[in-house]
Amino acid sequence: MYLGVTNDLARRIYEHKNKIVKGFTEKYNVNKLVYFEETGDVRSALTREKEIKKWRREKKNALVISINPEWKDLAEEEKDFSLWSK
Repeated sequence: MYLGVTNDLARRIYEHKNKIVKGFTEKYNVNKLVYFEETGDVRSALTREKEIKKWRREKKNALVISINPEWKDLAEEEKDFSLWSK
């Protein structure tokens, strides 16, 4: 499971799906958006990312399941990510 922070979710999804940026997602063929959160504050985003990265896999899975029980690719389901604000 990949976790990251971005200021442009649509661009980042495009980069991952097209393997434009070398790294974890390219190496492990991670190409589905199954969960995301939005905030206007970069510091809180980074704090939240670090918090979730410390969790065990089971807790991360439960977070995904809480909003996406079928693990659908949200990038395919919804193009207007502003509607998903938490």
